[in-house]
Amino acid sequence: MRSYAILVLLTLAAGAAFAAEAKTRVLVVTGGHGFQQEPFFKIFEDNPEISFTKASQGKSSEAYDREDLLSYDVIVLYDMTQGMTDKQKKNFLSLFDEGVGLVALHHCLASYQAWPEFEKIIGGKYLLKPETRNGKQLPTSGYQHGLDLTVNILQKDHPITRGLDTFVIHDEIYTHCPIAEGPTKRLKTTNPKSMPYMGWCHTYRKSRVAYLQGGHDKRAYENPNFRKLVANAIRWAARK
Repeated sequence: MRSYAILVLLTLAAGAAFAAEAKTRVLVVTGGHGFQQEPFFKIFEDNPEISFTKASQGKSSEAYDREDLLSYDVIVLYDMTQGMTDKQKKNFLSLFDEGVGLVALHHCLASYQAWPEFEKIIGGKYLLKPETRNGKQLPTSGYQHGLDLTVNILQKDHPITRGLDTFVIHDEIYTHCPIAEGPTKRLKTTNPKSMPYMGWCHTYRKSRVAYLQGGHDKRAYENPNFRKLVANAIRWAARK
């Protein structure tokens, strides 16, 4: 009887260890921009498919100094950091050589203004000041809080948008943000005040990268459609 009890305990322990290992390991990077922390992190706490670690950045990109950086399946960016050392850039780029997925949210579109490669990775840029490209003057990007946006799904059978239909979200819009032609656009808003596309994805090196423009505050965090988008994007980026 004792041997049987021990066997049962060992089996349960092994099952628990397997379940923990099966969860997608996510590093959530914040910093450089204020946000409502408790409702934001609730998005990840309520997702049973993941285990997540918080990484808050200051003036530099300390998240990419972590010794366990390459142990994660997906990095979620919700920061607006500008400083990055050459070593941190190298560590960040190593993620894409290893196929670690990236999900970029909202204001991280304005990160690393002086590093052109970051725009290639994310697939777009929020311009903090005007830029001249190909002889054309691009204005500073803009934003507006608290609008009700109708969001259309452009491809319903894609893993990021699967299970979603046209929805309304109370959120912040961006304007005049250049978007690369390569990434596939997945979300589009009909609000004339906003830039048209609110979500896209592509592959950078060996990694899947998704960007979701929404996610300003509690009203957006608690929207079930936004939560589903984030969960789907993490699953897709992790190749699960």
